Amino acid sequence: MRPIVIFGAGVRPDGTPTATLRHRVAAAASYGLARQSVLFIPTGGTPDGRPAEAAIMADLLRAAGVAEAAILREETAGDTLDSVLAVSAMLRRMGHRGPVAVASSAYHLPRCLALMRLAGWKVVRVPPPDVPASRRFARRWYWRLREIPAVPWDLLLLARRRRGRGAGD
Repeated sequence: MRPIVIFGAGVRPDGTPTATLRHRVAAAASYGLARQSVLFIPTGGTPDGRPAEAAIMADLLRAAGVAEAAILREETAGDTLDSVLAVSAMLRRMGHRGPVAVASSAYHLPRCLALMRLAGWKVVRVPPPDVPASRRFARRWYWRLREIPAVPWDLLLLARRRRGRGAGD
């Protein structure tokens, strides 16, 4: 079984998925449905009572033809690092030791891959959605530039956690 971790994205106040979330799920579904024996792991909670990102992604996966038995939701994570830690713990409890496929948007994927590697996983890159995170030029660059401080910050936090307790513990 190859897990495919799908990193969450925002949910609108009315509980509907954003375009970014829909695109990430579509890319992961396309990748996974072309393979045998995969487990989709959508990850992401909610801080404010809206439906969890993982629950919404699970609905989108089912609508794309993924069987319920092939979906394992992680609904507690509040951010990318939380997702890496929560999914790592889940996979270790399941006894998984092999590679993990990682799905996200193009601007976010390098951070997800780096964090999963630092958490001890061999990773496989799921091709990101073909569409940009935003149609507006300024908004696209906002998301890209936002990753610049986030990458070293999350890597530092994960490295400190690994040194202190072990990743995913």
